[in-house]
Amino acid sequence: MDFKRKNIHGGAAFEDVAGYSRVVIAGPFVYVSGTTAVTPEGTVYGEGSPYEQAKYIFEKLVKLLEKNGVKKEEVVKVNIYATSSSYNGEITKAYSEYFKESRPCCTWLGIKELNRPTQLVEIEMQAIIGAAL
Repeated sequence: MDFKRKNIHGGAAFEDVAGYSRVVIAGPFVYVSGTTAVTPEGTVYGEGSPYEQAKYIFEKLVKLLEKNGVKKEEVVKVNIYATSSSYNGEITKAYSEYFKESRPCCTWLGIKELNRPTQLVEIEMQAIIGAAL
């Protein structure tokens, strides 16, 4: 099976420095790199608030997917990394605003730290084009 591959830049300067894509679409399969709440200006959005950071990330990723022809209802897997399990309620609130109806698989992982001390949440996604309910 051969699939056409499309690499999508998400706007972060580090993508070019490190050599990765924010999103890769290969045929119907869509993979979204781990994303934190870093703004285009390089600051962390919603410092101190796991809800604000998660909401910012979900909004950013859903817009990027939609811009490239992928519906949020086609997301089938979400991985959420948080620097404290005490953030689960706030992150769940943000997650539910986007995915409560479509109910993708979701894995939560508690981790020691992210790239910057003010980053509290990182999110990855996978989607399959045509897999909406």
